Amino acid sequence: MIDLSYAQYAWEEASSLLEIPSPSGYTNLAALWVEAAFRALGFRVHITKKGGVLAELGGEGDALLLQAHTDTLGAMVSQIKGNGRLKLTPLGGMNPNNAEAENVRIDTRDGKYYEGTCQLCNASVHVNGDYSTAKRSFDTVEVVLDEDVKSAEDVKALGIQVGDIVSFDPRTRMTKSGYLKSRFLDDKLSVGILLGFAKYLKDNNLTPCRKVYVHVTVYEEVGHGGSGSVPEDVVESISVDMGCVGDGLNCTERQVSICAKDSGGPYSYQVVGALMEAAKAAGADYAVDVYPYYGSDVEATLRAGYDIRHGLIGPGVYASHGYERSHIDAVLNTLKLLCGYLKV
Repeated sequence: MIDLSYAQYAWEEASSLLEIPSPSGYTNLAALWVEAAFRALGFRVHITKKGGVLAELGGEGDALLLQAHTDTLGAMVSQIKGNGRLKLTPLGGMNPNNAEAENVRIDTRDGKYYEGTCQLCNASVHVNGDYSTAKRSFDTVEVVLDEDVKSAEDVKALGIQVGDIVSFDPRTRMTKSGYLKSRFLDDKLSVGILLGFAKYLKDNNLTPCRKVYVHVTVYEEVGHGGSGSVPEDVVESISVDMGCVGDGLNCTERQVSICAKDSGGPYSYQVVGALMEAAKAAGADYAVDVYPYYGSDVEATLRAGYDIRHGLIGPGVYASHGYERSHIDAVLNTLKLLCGYLKV
């Protein structure tokens, strides 16, 4: 049976991936890292035309496609202001309330990068009497560069231009009690989990009960990550994404979540039931939930017209799209569910 060492490996891989900036549209380096990680484990893998990663984990029969994503929230420079500050437009669901006071990195087209901080405009409490009541939006926050710039011309001289990618510091750490904290656990933690599952298969010379592909997508946060690159023999796909934790839901940060329905509607009744039975058989601590505000890669696959069954699972994650938190137990429980579902 799979043990904690594979959960630890999954977290180590996720931690390495979290250090690579990869907002939607700027994912090439992360995709190359994921490709190399699967290849190092001995699996056939390639980069798709769209820029995702497609790996084969072996097995025969009706194929299952496991999907996770390595693109994250972020921002793009939309204007260089006359005072040398940068106006942003969000990539994905980045919320300005969560963006404020975060360290950022700006990557330029000529291969340079610069650091800065996303701040409320006029951010000093001792100067701005409206600081507490000011509405946070991408019109009222800005990037303050850590460079001696006082004008738009100064900024442009650095090579920064409209369209440059802005990445937010993930602040990744694991506590001594096993909690995993970082921006962008959604969904790099699940990419790590799929690598942990692949390593378990490799180390123990195991073959899944059916053919299994892994697709690590790169446009999930903007809605079309899973809309292509589905092999012809796939009859079912499961998104391995974050499980929601919050008021009105059952899942905790130590469990694996099985989603019955989200904003896009119900998941396959048969797949959800089979996942529940597999979790019980594998001894995985799980919860079944309905997510009120959520969409997944596999729904993009369905909208693209693919005739497949679909499901959604993932480790419980609190504070989604903010500074997120999970637990190493949730990683292990997700691995147990995958093992149970694929009978390895």
